[in-house]
Formats: sequence, C-alpha cells, structure tokens
Amino acid sequence: MAGIGKKILDLYGLAPQYDYIKNLYTNYDAWAIGIAGFTPIPYKLFTIAAGAFNINFPVFIFASLVSRSARFFLIGGLIYFFGPRIQVFIDKYFNILAIAFTVLLIAGFAIIKWLL
Repeated sequence: MAGIGKKILDLYGLAPQYDYIKNLYTNYDAWAIGIAGFTPIPYKLFTIAAGAFNINFPVFIFASLVSRSARFFLIGGLIYFFGPRIQVFIDKYFNILAIAFTVLLIAGFAIIKWLL
C-alpha cells in the first residue's frame, strides 16, 4: 500500500482492516474470485481488490473463467431447456439460489474439514 491510498486509509484509521482483508484475500484468492463471480456480489469490487492486493494473475483468470462461465452457462441452460417461461423465475430467484448454493457448498466443505 503506497501513495495517496495509504494516506486515506491512515486518515480514516482503516489500515488494520486493510491489512486484515489483504491477508484473507491473498490466502483465499481463488475462492474469493470464484464466489464473487458466481453470486450477485459485485464482481467489480473483487476485480479491483485483486489488482490492489497483487493476486496471482493466472489464478485470477482461471477462477474468473470458471465462475463467470458457470453462472452464464447455468442461466443459458435453463433458458434452453425450459424456454422463455423460466425467465421470470430466473429474474426473481436466481440470485437468492446462487447465494444459498454457495453458502451450502462452503458449509459442506467446512463440515467435512471439521469431521476429518
């Protein structure tokens, strides 16, 4: 962290939070990008953070390709198989279902890790 960004963080007393988030982001970079790419979390925020925290670029590209592709192919597949009538369902429930799926997936991994 350098330049005007550091001065702004220091002014607001946010340097410790920045360091904490940076630590989390560098430890779980692919997971963070993957979750943001699939869920309705603002993806642009995570892409900017990836640059700010110097995330490994090939990891960023791979996680982005997988997560964004999964989201768009899922929506495209639903429309292909169910036709235009599924559009109302997607518009109304897709974001909630994507978040629920992601939470359940993470919880499943946490439970498996805890049991082993």
